[in-house]
Amino acid sequence: MLHVAQFLVHLSGFRGTVTAFPDFDAASDAEALYNAMKGIGSDKQAILELVTSRNNAQRQEICEAYKTHYGKDLIDDLKYELTGKLERVIVGLMRPPAYHDAKEIKDALEGVGTDEKCLIEILASRTNQQIHDLVAAYKDAYGRDIEEDIVGDTSGHFKKMMVVLLQGTREEDDVVSEDLVEEDAKVLLQAGEEQWGTEEAAFIMLLGNRSVNHLRLVFDEYQKIAEKSIEDSIKSELSGDFERLMLAVVQCIRSLPMFFAKRLYKAMQGLGTSDNTLIRIMISRSEIDMLDIRECFRLLYEKSLYNMIKEDTSGEYKRTLLKLCGGDDDLAGEFFPEAAQIAYRMWEVSASSRVQLRGTVRPITDFDPGSDATALRKAMKGFGTDEDTIIDIITHRSNEQRQQIRQTYKSHLGRDLMADLKSELTKNLARLILGLMMTPAEFDAKMMKKGMEGAGTDEHALIEILVTRSNQEIQAMCQAYQDAYGNSLEDAISSDTSGHFCRILVSLVQGAREEGPAEVGRVTADAQELGDACNDDSSSMETRFMSILCTRSFSHLRRVLQEFVKCTNKDVEQIIKQEMSGDVKNAMLGIVRSVKNQPSYLADRLYKALKGLGTDDRALIRIMVSRSEIDLFNIRKEFKDKYDISLHDYIQSDTSGDYCKALLILCGGED
Repeated sequence: MLHVAQFLVHLSGFRGTVTAFPDFDAASDAEALYNAMKGIGSDKQAILELVTSRNNAQRQEICEAYKTHYGKDLIDDLKYELTGKLERVIVGLMRPPAYHDAKEIKDALEGVGTDEKCLIEILASRTNQQIHDLVAAYKDAYGRDIEEDIVGDTSGHFKKMMVVLLQGTREEDDVVSEDLVEEDAKVLLQAGEEQWGTEEAAFIMLLGNRSVNHLRLVFDEYQKIAEKSIEDSIKSELSGDFERLMLAVVQCIRSLPMFFAKRLYKAMQGLGTSDNTLIRIMISRSEIDMLDIRECFRLLYEKSLYNMIKEDTSGEYKRTLLKLCGGDDDLAGEFFPEAAQIAYRMWEVSASSRVQLRGTVRPITDFDPGSDATALRKAMKGFGTDEDTIIDIITHRSNEQRQQIRQTYKSHLGRDLMADLKSELTKNLARLILGLMMTPAEFDAKMMKKGMEGAGTDEHALIEILVTRSNQEIQAMCQAYQDAYGNSLEDAISSDTSGHFCRILVSLVQGAREEGPAEVGRVTADAQELGDACNDDSSSMETRFMSILCTRSFSHLRRVLQEFVKCTNKDVEQIIKQEMSGDVKNAMLGIVRSVKNQPSYLADRLYKALKGLGTDDRALIRIMVSRSEIDLFNIRKEFKDKYDISLHDYIQSDTSGDYCKALLILCGGED
């Protein structure tokens, strides 16, 4: 699996969005806030504008001036005048960073149950000095020892790692013990993958104390000797809150901005918003690395943090968060210089990685097509249908084995298995089971036919199939389409679509994309061609993009799109979204995302099929059937990493009955 954050480095210099206000006057600001809260009602707009335009050091001076001039506590007055989420974010901004962290920890420990995610986020991401300041602030604010409170509220290995992090004794970043890198990687391997059970103490000691730069090298070495990432090992060896804590530590070591970008996305995705998480991160990172978090957010989720906040919040609360965010990256289409380096490295990883693709369905041993054919006939004879037997047999056989069952059913029983299944099963279960019983080429041809028949065209289905299939798969699909429907797939596409979108699909359906590695001599020229095309009118740009994106090998395109970043300092996906529209835009984005990380692209397609009101069962069935023997395991992992919920659980919550049961078997696990 591709871990982009593994290759990111901390960026130097100030990367916050909130800076010191020029010509600052604490007394004047104190008076402005006093006037904004005087009388009946309060001027919330004036309060949020002032507070978000000063950095934290200036806000502390305002608090002191307010106390001096009015004999009142500014935070108490703000609490009295404001309510709800706006109060929480404004009051949080007025506290010194260490006291804000201390308040978040205190809230996480109070009441029924503990907010472990809050504890994890804060303690895994803070520097030694920030930890020391937090410990002192907690003692000062609450008269209690933070370590004692956390120890009293947690348990097991989670508690032990919390205590280690609270010491704030991680080696500094300039401490890299090259002689220890290989040794530490072997210690982690021996403590986890190579023994029965896991020696958690080794993970705690190394991940809690070694320097960030040292651990990055350890993680690289671990990947070499274990042939899997440290994250994958943690997921397989640890569990519960301890697993989540150790994963957070690893993610923070790889890239703090990427860690927080993921946390922010998860806080806003789906129904409801985790406002406490959103507020905490926006406050705590606004003067540190919010610019980098914004860029990582856009790289990961193809939309700006600004726009997601805008869509997910409202009123003065929204305006306050947008001020802290500092700008809309979707407007520019270009990277900050540092973010361009991140984007460049992401394509480099994509080009050089060798991800082992894994399906979830494998051939069964001791396979007997005659026995299976007989069992299936028995399950469909007489009154009623034994769906459990049908599901169990068909979902536990490879496609090659299913084809043998079809042939045997015909030769031994003189019946058409597909016809019998169609008559006995109904609705989505019938579509799923019949899809599994077709050859991959037959199934793809059927899906293309379904995508073009009826009142409207399912353009997303056509794009998804054509951008994810190999030349050989496309050629087999075209032949199957001709055999099944008596006309060519190209003619069908030409009659059902038009313009540049039609030209893109016709180009892809030729199954003639170049194959093999990148042609080094052509990479720069192709990247420059794409860069130059950005200055053309819309039609010419689409033609020039199509001439490269639809014909070059994926390996070559990875290098080209990497070089595009260097040539233009632009985000190719953002350029496509800005300069193209409709189906052409979707097709171009589908190609780029499939080139970058095909399992991630298909995970996105599954998420869109399942989210919101109603399920796009056709898309769900299409992906689960077509990828179950290719890369559904990888898609599952991308799904969990991106959306913080397992594909298994999402399917279970969105489908029901025998249909759900069959999908979950194909899914192959809960992650």
